[in-house]
Amino acid sequence: MERLARDKLDLAVRDAAKAAGAAEVRVGMTAEKRAAPLILAVGSGKGGVGKSTLSTNLAVALSRAGKKVGLVDADIYGPSQARLLATEGMRPTAEGNKLHPVQSPWGLPLLSMGHLVQPGQAIAWRGPMAGNALGQLTDAIWGDIDLLVVDLPPGTGDVQLTMLQKHKPAGAVIVSTPQDLALMDATRAVQLFEQAHVPIVGLVENMAGYVCPHCGEESDPFGQGGAEAAARTMNLPFLGRIPLDLAIRQDSDAGRPPAAGEGPQADAFARIAQAVIAWLDARV
Repeated sequence: MERLARDKLDLAVRDAAKAAGAAEVRVGMTAEKRAAPLILAVGSGKGGVGKSTLSTNLAVALSRAGKKVGLVDADIYGPSQARLLATEGMRPTAEGNKLHPVQSPWGLPLLSMGHLVQPGQAIAWRGPMAGNALGQLTDAIWGDIDLLVVDLPPGTGDVQLTMLQKHKPAGAVIVSTPQDLALMDATRAVQLFEQAHVPIVGLVENMAGYVCPHCGEESDPFGQGGAEAAARTMNLPFLGRIPLDLAIRQDSDAGRPPAAGEGPQADAFARIAQAVIAWLDARV
């Protein structure tokens, strides 16, 4: 509570008590501790499947749908969220031993190693250091948010294990391309979360189909429907598809999340966000 509001409330309580005949009035105020935000992990079994792009646009789409969302770039060795959300060059401030996130142009607070090191600087850390970095990014002063989207690095390594042990997610979204190799690795990611008793929100199929901007012909360079079929096999929800679209790549490189705009690309991310919201509302 702000100091001015506290002083006004204190005075009002004292006046009311004295008017009621109280000889002495002592007012004690306590602050209700804000509940920690739910954590939604976004993972993949391998790199190069568009997990970070999905994390960015899912967070933006969730925010546009009314959720109070923050974003952590937990890909310690290959951070990309600073570029994807046009916050390169920004630096978080600190209060005690906790960080204040930076604010993206879309009102989305976020933290990334990309905000703490020089652009292009190699991060050559052993596992415990990466785990400590995750703690600094996650246990920040996030303010008024109720959901923290965490963009995990690919694979099933130290950062994922630290997340599962110390920052138990409410659920996990798994991203894959339709090809068999990516799906094999996605299955391993699913198994990691299930072994840690973290519910799987569902699978997203990225790079699912390509429409030629010149002739309009549609093709499937990475296959079609693989993630949906894998979801059925594993008895998991299928959250939706994101097309292999040049506009998504161009906007992402320019720090303009497609989910913040209009059109079929934004609609694809919005549908996945709605599926995630429905899952959260039903389970949490």
